[in-house]
Amino acid sequence: DMVGSVFVFPQESRSSYVQVKAKLQQPLNNFTVCLRSFTDLTRRCSLFSYATKNQSNAILLLKSRPSLYEFHIGGEFLLFRVPQSLGQSEHVCASWESSTGIARFWFNGKPWPRKGLQRGYTVGVPASILLGQNQDGSGGHFNARESFVGEISSVYMWDTGISTSGVTAAMYDNPREPPLFGWRNFPYKLVGEGYVKP
Repeated sequence: DMVGSVFVFPQESRSSYVQVKAKLQQPLNNFTVCLRSFTDLTRRCSLFSYATKNQSNAILLLKSRPSLYEFHIGGEFLLFRVPQSLGQSEHVCASWESSTGIARFWFNGKPWPRKGLQRGYTVGVPASILLGQNQDGSGGHFNARESFVGEISSVYMWDTGISTSGVTAAMYDNPREPPLFGWRNFPYKLVGEGYVKP
């Protein structure tokens, strides 16, 4: 159980990340990813990267600057503008459904306007899922200038959509629906210089 702990990425690197050791059995036609991050970086940094053999950006959640998030699916992406909140952690959730292509985004529990991309796409398996680096190829090819520096916690992924009340529950580490993986039972391997701290 990781509740009350955070992953700390202390410095820019090409070799430090957290590998999520979950084995996803089924391709995804719907999914939701939630996590909390705390950083004072002003450059691009990768939070959550899901890569398959054929698509390095099958799912990618990254922060391009302090007031802008990118949500990638199958190599295409949407931008979500958010208020700058320096000195505070930020909780984000992103969900997507293949049947309509509708993507949803929540910032600190509040829903943003829905947008759409990649209708009819399927997110493949097997996947390499990493926190803190952007994979340009499954499991590797990192760029230090996109590495994350700071703290990441409360990471969850579901193979379904989620409601705003479900987002709030995940923010407080009390998810309603059982996730594919989540912070209360998180399967991970630290690679390079990363730490688990209270």
